[in-house]
Amino acid sequence: MSEPHAQITETPTTFNSVTPELVGAVMAAVHAQRPDIVRSLVSDLTPSDMAWVLEQLSEEERQPLLDLLQTDLDPKVLVELDDSVRDQVIGQMGPANVAAAAAELDSDDAVDLIGDLGAEEREQVLAAMAAEDRAEIEQALAYDEDTAGRLMQRELVAVPQNWSVGEVIDYLRESTDELPEDFYDVIVIDGGRKPVGTVALGTLVRTKRPVLVADIMEDDPYTLPVGTSQEDVAHLFRDENLVSAPVVDADGKLVGVITVDDVVDIIDEEAEKDIMGLAGAGQADIYSDVKETVRARLPWLAVNLITALIASSVIALFQDEIKLVVALAVLAPIVASMGGNAGTQTLAVAVRALATQELTARNAARFIGKEVVVGSLNGVALALVVGGIAWIWFGEWRIGAIIGAAIVANLIAACFSGTIIPLSLNRMKIDPAVSSGVFLTTVTDVLGFFVFLGLAAIFLI
Repeated sequence: MSEPHAQITETPTTFNSVTPELVGAVMAAVHAQRPDIVRSLVSDLTPSDMAWVLEQLSEEERQPLLDLLQTDLDPKVLVELDDSVRDQVIGQMGPANVAAAAAELDSDDAVDLIGDLGAEEREQVLAAMAAEDRAEIEQALAYDEDTAGRLMQRELVAVPQNWSVGEVIDYLRESTDELPEDFYDVIVIDGGRKPVGTVALGTLVRTKRPVLVADIMEDDPYTLPVGTSQEDVAHLFRDENLVSAPVVDADGKLVGVITVDDVVDIIDEEAEKDIMGLAGAGQADIYSDVKETVRARLPWLAVNLITALIASSVIALFQDEIKLVVALAVLAPIVASMGGNAGTQTLAVAVRALATQELTARNAARFIGKEVVVGSLNGVALALVVGGIAWIWFGEWRIGAIIGAAIVANLIAACFSGTIIPLSLNRMKIDPAVSSGVFLTTVTDVLGFFVFLGLAAIFLI
């Protein structure tokens, strides 16, 4: 036991940022049952850094770390976690601890946290919350998902239009406990609580106290109805260069505010959806388990199978011209096409994970292993379908067995290559997003044809 202690007691003075070595030191302290050293190692980490540490660990490694930290875990860490990891962490924390964490978060973050829970788990967490907090969360959850009503923060600063600058400043100084942690504008409202303008904090502090806020406010502010989609929210912020915008109900009354930090998350989420959708990888990422990843990708691979069969049917129209083993010429494109599509799915996840620094040397082996398993399972599922079709189509079971084996081998190689290629290019300081596709296509096409035709030469011809 003395050797781990010697390692971990030196780490607080040797790490100035989050590194794989720091993650290893934290786990060494966890295994040594030294909560004091664990807390020392993570005490200066920001919520996003602590989230990064948790994301680098497997689910089995995270549990003892969370047990040691117990209530010392900053609730903001939950907001920064990847969705898949957050689901696992919340499951390990239990409803009471999740409720306590949500109560300390800004309302928009608490709604996002609880809204992602399953129905049963959500009810358990809400039941553990104070009545006032629960009512606020339930009101927010009544709005449609991915709308301004779900995204907005209820903590805001609103003042009447007949107040002076001095009155506003005095109000801000006297209400520090009630103010949101971060805000950029003061919202000016009329007697019916409808937004009539906004005043930037910079403008407020530069203006003399007797001046009315109505004289310095930006008239006709951009307001967002609670039903506005998050895509439209992001477009408005981008096009108008906003840092915050009031949210209003059906009567035009102020109910919340959306700030630019929320919009950055929206833009990232929408971009991720587009990229993953383009590659057919669904919403599964490097933290999703094998079952979830297979379920997200298999449907798209099945769609690709249909398009590959259509291409093969076109080739089959020229059977009279193909004199030598017609079946091989007809079926060969399927193997290469399926491998290319499967590799692209893995590639999309890997490139994004590298870009966001989620994929590192520490978790690369685990990610590669998962992808190989996913490729194997998807390969077997599709091999059974294609092999059966080929057997019925050409009346020869050996042809079905050969193409099935080739698909399994090519999907395993494709998923393996979809991780190794971008990792290798990234190590060589070459942008994997630009170059990976070329190498991946080469691997899947060459290997696909080689395995399929090689097996046919051995067992058929």
